[in-house]
This record gives sequence, structure tokens and C-alpha cells, in this order.
Amino acid sequence: MRFGYFVPQGWRHDLVGIDPAEHWSTMHGLAAHADRDGSPWESIWVYDHFHTVPVHSETEATHEAWSLMSAFAASTSRVRLGQMCTCMAYRNPAYLAKVAATVDVISGGRLEMGIGAGWYEHEWRAYGYGFPDAPERLRMLREGVEIMHQAWATGRANFSGEHYTVDGAIFQPQPLQEGGIPMWVAGGGEKVTLKIAAKYAAYTNFYGSPDEFSHKSEVLRGHTDRLGRDFDSIVRSANFNTVIGTSEADVAARLERLEARVAPYLGTGATRRFIGDYRSHAAIAVGTVDQVIERLLDMKRRGLGYAIHYFPELAFDTSVLDLYEREVLPALR
Repeated sequence: MRFGYFVPQGWRHDLVGIDPAEHWSTMHGLAAHADRDGSPWESIWVYDHFHTVPVHSETEATHEAWSLMSAFAASTSRVRLGQMCTCMAYRNPAYLAKVAATVDVISGGRLEMGIGAGWYEHEWRAYGYGFPDAPERLRMLREGVEIMHQAWATGRANFSGEHYTVDGAIFQPQPLQEGGIPMWVAGGGEKVTLKIAAKYAAYTNFYGSPDEFSHKSEVLRGHTDRLGRDFDSIVRSANFNTVIGTSEADVAARLERLEARVAPYLGTGATRRFIGDYRSHAAIAVGTVDQVIERLLDMKRRGLGYAIHYFPELAFDTSVLDLYEREVLPALR
């Protein structure tokens, strides 16, 4: 199994209380931790969002994903760089293919391309994108992925679709990675998203209960079989909200500190929903070291090849990284 983690960028109220002038040094320090020689982490990730969640804060920061991609590309040397996931409709796909190729060159060929149809209605409307229904968003995703595939495979793109048109667009420089930038198609939609993934993805990213993960995997297998593609050529990944401790009391204390930190910014109801995601029985990576190892080993047996962890404490307490690296990673690798 391979591993990455999210760098806090503010979207999930994970930089609250830190002066904005210190945000970059906080983010860069955590990127440098993953980038160090001998690090067990293969990748770092950010989210592609503009407004905080679950409350749309008027004052709290959410740093833009592709600006961070460029900054991390220039300030790290080993770790791979991804977004989970870029919303197709937020940028013209031809422009996005150009931006991504430039970031890949800056990074020396370390970029991962996470892509999805998008879902966060509040920021869609706030930024003037409207909010098309799900089938239309998925059609935009399909067209955009085709344009990016052409761009990186051939250096040019010609496409005339319902949503996007390019006419002889030139893409130089090309990405440094042979075959183009690896595509991560995010989402578990069985009729469209997983079908797109079966055709274009090097990686999928879908989440749910262990049984749901197994079911989505079999749906993906059906699509690859119909296309004549090797199912095992696609690495299946999932994201995990992660709070681990040496004991159940340690886990509870960490959750209490997290709740106390965000409560002044979220209010009572939103705080209850926020912390509920971590206290849910479905939170696979919340628990003691032994509990989390057992659950992730089960996911590995179901075909999980890449775990991407979101540690909500990271900007304030990096001891969770030390604990994960020392106790959990060896058992999973």
C-alpha cells in the first residue's frame, strides 16, 4: 500500500487561529516533512475549493489549489503533488491542461492530476459558475478529460462538444512524465464516473464503507472488462479522516481538542456535525493504533492500493504524523 496526506489549506477550518502571514510557512513545513529523505510518504495533497466547509466563513482562508501546486512544485524535490480533486468546471480544461503541464515541468515530473465533476453548490454559485445538475456536470467531466488526454498524449487538441471546444490548441511544453500526467478520476458514480475512470484513469478515488468499496471495485471491473483494459492497471485509492491515539482516552482527548478549536468558528450545530464525522462508526481511520491498523488491513485485502490521510490536527500538532509513521505504516507496508 502507498500513502499520502493532505496539507492543511484552510478549507476544513484547519488553519483557524493562525495568522494568514504564517499560513505558507505552516503549509510548507508540512510539505517539507513529507519531502525529506527517507520519508515514507509518497505524496501530498490539497483540496480544490474556494470557500470553507461546513460553514461558509466570511473571514477564514481557503488557499487556491493550483497556486499551491506551483508553490509546492518549486519548493520540494521528491514528494509527488496532487489535488483531490480538481473540479472540472472551475477552469477551462484546455487551460487546465496547460497549467498542469507547466507545474509538472517545474516539479521535475511529480504532478498527479485529480479530477472530478464537483459538488459544492455554494461556491459554484458564489463564483458565477451556476450549478448544473449532476448529469450535466458529468458530461463536462467526460469532455474535459478527453481534452486533457489529447493534450498530453499528442501535444495538440481538437474537440467540439456540448460544453467545450478547442481547435488546434497547442500544448508545449509537454508534461515531463512519459504518457502524460497520471489521471486520478474521483467519485463513485457507477454509470458515468467509473466508466470514465475505466477508460482514462491511472487511479480511482472513491470512499464508503468497506462493503461499498468492494462493490464499487466490482463495478469498475465490469467497465474495464467491457473496454478490454486490465482492471489491475488501475490503482484504487481512498481518503481517510484520520485521528489516531495510543489509547482510547488519547483518541478522545484529541477529538475534544479538535472540537474546542473549531467551535468558535462553526457554531453549535455545525460543530456537532463536523465532529460527528470523526466519531462515526464509519470513520475507518479514527481510533487507537491497533484499531486503525486492523481496519486499513481489511481495506487493503479488498484492493485498496493507496491511502490518502487527512489529519485535522496537523497545523497545530504533528505528533499524529510521528505516531502514524512509527506504528501504523510499518504494519501496512
